[in-house]
Amino acid sequence: MSPSSPPSRRQRTRALLVAVSVAAGTVLLAACGQDIAADGAAAQAKEPQPALHSHIHGLGIDPGDGRLYVATHEGLYTPDGKGSPQLVGDSRDDFMGFTVAGAKTFLASGHPAPGSDQPGNHGLIKSTDAGKSWKAASLQGEADFHALEQSKGVIYGYDSTGGVLRVSKDGATWQDRARLQALDFAVNPTDPSRLVATTTEGVARSTDAGASFGRGQGPGMEFLSWASPHSLFGVDFTGALSVSSDGGTNWTKTAVVPGGQPQALTAVDEQHILAATQDGVYESRDAGKTFTKRLSVASGDHH
Repeated sequence: MSPSSPPSRRQRTRALLVAVSVAAGTVLLAACGQDIAADGAAAQAKEPQPALHSHIHGLGIDPGDGRLYVATHEGLYTPDGKGSPQLVGDSRDDFMGFTVAGAKTFLASGHPAPGSDQPGNHGLIKSTDAGKSWKAASLQGEADFHALEQSKGVIYGYDSTGGVLRVSKDGATWQDRARLQALDFAVNPTDPSRLVATTTEGVARSTDAGASFGRGQGPGMEFLSWASPHSLFGVDFTGALSVSSDGGTNWTKTAVVPGGQPQALTAVDEQHILAATQDGVYESRDAGKTFTKRLSVASGDHH
C-alpha cells in the first residue's frame, strides 16, 4: 500500500480502538517493549533466520500434521525444516481473514496480488490442499472478511466493507447479522450462539448467534480466540495476554507476549496458543505462561 492510499477500514478501526484505549489509560508507552524483551521468563532467545517481511493477518495449525501456517499481506507461509519462512504455493495474495477448518482445509479472504485481473475483494476462498491452491467459494468481488471463524460447521465472517457479521452454513449462501465496528471476534466452540467482539468500549457479547451484541465492557482487547467454553483468550494493544473463564465478563492476565503490538492471536486449544507481534510469531504450550519464537518478523510498513 502506497503512502498516498486512503486508510482501510481495518486501519481506521485499529486507530479508533487505540485512541480510546489511550484515553482510558490502558495502553503503555512504546518503551515498554524493552521491558518485554528483557523478561527472560517470557521467551526463548533463539530466533530463526531469515525473518518474515510482511504484516501478519492470521495464524493456524493444520490438525492433520501439526504444521504452523501464517497468513500475511504477501502470501501464506509455513516454517521450513530450518525454521525459516517458506511461501506456500505461488500466491502472493493479501490474506486477511484466515482460519483452519480441518486437515488441509483452510478458509480465507483478502485481496489478489498486485497486477491480478481478479476482483479487488476475494470474498470467501477455500483451500483443500493446505494452502497450495485456492478456489473462490462465494461473495467474490463483494465481501472482504477481516476475521473468519468456523464453529460446529457454521462459518462466521466479519465483512469490513459494511461492518457486518455474516454467517453461512455451506460457504455459499450468507445471512447478515449484527452491524458493529469491531477489529476481531470469536465464537464459543461448543455453543455457536455465543460470540464476543472487540469494540471501542471493551468486549461486546452476543447470545443470539451474532444477531445482536451488548455494549462492550471490561478491558480493551485487540484480538480474541476462544479455545474452549472456559478458556477465552484475549490480547490487548501492549501484548498483554488474558484469559476469561466466563465468556468475557472477567479476565485474568497470564503473561505478556514478547515483541510489541500484536498482529494476530489463535488459541489452538486450552494450552496451545499462537501469537504474532511486531517482531515474531510466538508459540505457547502452557496456556500463555511462556512463549517460544517460531518465526522472526522484520519491522516495516504494516498494512
